[in-house]
Amino acid sequence: MNGMRVVLGPLVVPVLALVTAFLLGGVVIVLTDFDHLKTIGTDPVGAVGGAIGTVIRGYGSMLSGAIGDPARILAALQTGNDRDIARAVRPLTEGLLSATPLIFIGLGVGVAFHAGLFNLGSDGQFVIGGLGAVIGANALAGSLPPFVILVAAIATGTLFGAAYGFVPGLLKARTGAHEFITTLMLNTIAAQIVIYVTRSGDFARSLHSIASVPLLVNLPTIRLDWGFVAALVTAALVSFLIFRTNLGFELRATGFSRTVARTTGMRPGRATVLAMSLSGGLAGMGGAFLALGPAGGLSGSGAGLVPLALALIAGLRPSGIVLGAVLYGALSNGSKTTVVTTGVPLDILIVVIALAMMFVAAPGILRSIWRVQAADPAPEPFAASAQ
Repeated sequence: MNGMRVVLGPLVVPVLALVTAFLLGGVVIVLTDFDHLKTIGTDPVGAVGGAIGTVIRGYGSMLSGAIGDPARILAALQTGNDRDIARAVRPLTEGLLSATPLIFIGLGVGVAFHAGLFNLGSDGQFVIGGLGAVIGANALAGSLPPFVILVAAIATGTLFGAAYGFVPGLLKARTGAHEFITTLMLNTIAAQIVIYVTRSGDFARSLHSIASVPLLVNLPTIRLDWGFVAALVTAALVSFLIFRTNLGFELRATGFSRTVARTTGMRPGRATVLAMSLSGGLAGMGGAFLALGPAGGLSGSGAGLVPLALALIAGLRPSGIVLGAVLYGALSNGSKTTVVTTGVPLDILIVVIALAMMFVAAPGILRSIWRVQAADPAPEPFAASAQ
C-alpha cells in the first residue's frame, strides 16, 4: 500500500488540476455559448442542455485531438496499413512534437532559476541555436557522412546558444547588468540577425540533402523525430547535474544566497556565467533539433513565457518540466481539433489550458477544494546523497 501511495501520490495534483480546470472551463464554455443561450427565455432546458452538449463534444474532441482515438488506433494497428496507422497516431505524435522545444527551453530556464537568474532570452538563444546548426551543416556539407554532419551541426547549435547565453551571464557577473533586461534585448537582436542571414544568398537551401534529424517512426505524415528522445535524455542529464554533482550544488547555493555562497569559498560570478551559458546551450540545442528536423525551419520557438511557467509549476524539477511540456503540448494540439470540429473559440480553450496549469502551480487551493491531505515532502536529492 505504501508503495502504491509513493507511485500514485505525485499524480494526485495534476489529475485534480485537470478535473478542476475542465469543470470551470465547462462553465465558461456554457456561459459563452450564445447560440444556445439566446433561447433560454423560451426553452431554458433545451438551451442549457445544448450548451452542455457543446462542452461534452468539445472535450471529447480535445481528448481525441490530444492523444488520438484509442478505438481508431487499435483498428488501424489490426489492419497494418501504414496510412491508417499514421492518421490514427498523428494527434499523439503532434502533441509530443509540440512538447519537444518546450522541454529543451524549460530545462534551460530551470537551470537559470536554480542559480537565481531570470533568463527571458530563451527564445533568442533558441533561434540562434537553430542558426548555428544550419551554419554548421552548410559548412560541412559534402565533406563528412550525413550522420556525422548532423551530430556536429547540433553541437554547433548548442554552442551558439551557449555563447548567446554567456553574454548576459558575463554582463551580470562583471557589471551587475540585470539579466531580465539584457536577455530581452538580445531576443530582438537574435531575430534580426536570423532575418538578415536567411535573406542573403542561397543560405536557405534545403538541409535535408545534407543532414536531418531522423524520424522516430517512419510513417506517412508523421513528423515526430528523435529530438523528442534527445529531450528526455537531456532532462535526465540535467537532473543528475543539478542534484547529484558539486557544480549543481554550487549553482543552487548561489541561487539561494550569493553572499553565503561567497563566504563558503564558492564563486558566484562563475556560477552566474555557467548557469546562463548552460541555459542558453539547452535552448540552443532545442533550436538545432527544430531547424534540422522534418517539422522545422529557422524560426523562434513561439513558446513565449510558457517554458518559464512550466519550470515554475514543476518546482524546477526536470521530470516535472517534461510532464508539464507533454501535457501542454497535448492540450494545445487537441484544442486546435476542437475549434475545427465544434466551433468553440480557441481563446476559450486557452483559458481551460491556463486554468489547468494554474491549478498545478497552486496545489494548496486544490487540496482545500477537494479535501486532500498534503503528502510528506520528499528529501532533497543532493542533500541526501551528500550526507
